[in-house]
This record gives sequence, structure tokens and C-alpha cells, in this order.
Amino acid sequence: MVILYTFISEDKHQDLVCRYLNTFSEAFKNKILKYRRWQDAQLSLLGRVLLRHGLKSYYNIEDAEIGFLSGHKPFLKEHNIYFNISHSKNLVACAISDFPVGIDVEFSDPSINYQDFKFQMTPAEFENVDGSADKINTFFTYWTEKEAVIKAHGDGMMIPLDSFEILHNECSIDGKKFFTKKVFIDEQYLSCIASNDPVIKTKEIILDKFSM
Repeated sequence: MVILYTFISEDKHQDLVCRYLNTFSEAFKNKILKYRRWQDAQLSLLGRVLLRHGLKSYYNIEDAEIGFLSGHKPFLKEHNIYFNISHSKNLVACAISDFPVGIDVEFSDPSINYQDFKFQMTPAEFENVDGSADKINTFFTYWTEKEAVIKAHGDGMMIPLDSFEILHNECSIDGKKFFTKKVFIDEQYLSCIASNDPVIKTKEIILDKFSM
């Protein structure tokens, strides 16, 4: 399993657009050009660049076609390789594996008021965050774990965050078990991967920082 990541840069934006945008489909190109903020455009573009680079470098796959499941989760057509992309603030990451995977990264924003998200936590989760010595870190740990599981599940916003709890890196949704694993990418961010395959607990992870 590999997790590729990089950080966006305004100075490199035009060069990245010129270098990569025309190498993708017209539909994806139009999507990127619709963004008003350079940050959003570059995060989306680099997510796809990381995926392409990872597939070619680690799985010898070129020009893979992406499809979408009913829950809008993307997948690779004609390949038993799975991927998931996440970004937050300046960081974008792409997880690629031979088993289903979800990844979430979040900037550990010290200005966040975790109490605004109380309705998205179970009582036990809120008590754990509220009683923590480092409330911000505990909150974003909770958030990345939940989001990674939801992305691994594939049903997106159809699953309320307060409808399940993660205990000892495991949880159950509609009778289906999921497993989580924290990943360190950068000290300013929290990140987590999740899967319905327990192999995630012991699988070696290659971290690859992509140079633009």
C-alpha cells in the first residue's frame, strides 16, 4: 500500500496547470477550470496527478479509467486496485492499495470550536474530546477516523457521523466491520486510513512525498 502526498503552492500553480491539465479528459479539465480559487483547482488537479503517478510507479498501470459507484465513490475500471483521495488546507494525499481503502486528512486548526460539532458525535465521543488535555488533537483524531471509515464504506453523507463509534480501531456499520489506522504525514495535520479488510492493521505503508 502506498500513500502519496504533496503540498500546494501558488508559485507553481500556472506551471502545474500547463504541465498536467491537458493530459486529462475534457470533463476533468472543465471541472478544474470552473474553480474560482487557485487552491481548490490545484488540490483537485494534484489529487489526480498523485493517483496517476502512484498507479504507474507502484502498480505498473497507465491510463486507467475512473468510474463511480452509486455513492459517488470513484473506482478503477478493469483493475482490482483501489484508491481514495483527500485534501485539507495545503495538503493533498492519495492512498492506493490492493484492498478497499478510505483516507482522510485534516489540518489541525487551533481556531476550531469542537463544540460546534457536538451534534455529530455520540455522547461518549464528545465526553472523550471535552475531557481531553489536547481537545483539538483529540477532536481531529475523531474526525479523520470517522471520515476515513465513511469513505471506505462508500455511501458518503448517507451515513451520519454520530451513527457509529470507533473503539480500538474497529467499528461496525449495518453489520459490516471496518478497521482504522492512524498515519503520520505532517505535524500540522491528522490523517487516518480505513478499510473493511483487516489486513490494513498489519499492511506495510509506503509514504511517498511527490515532488512537483
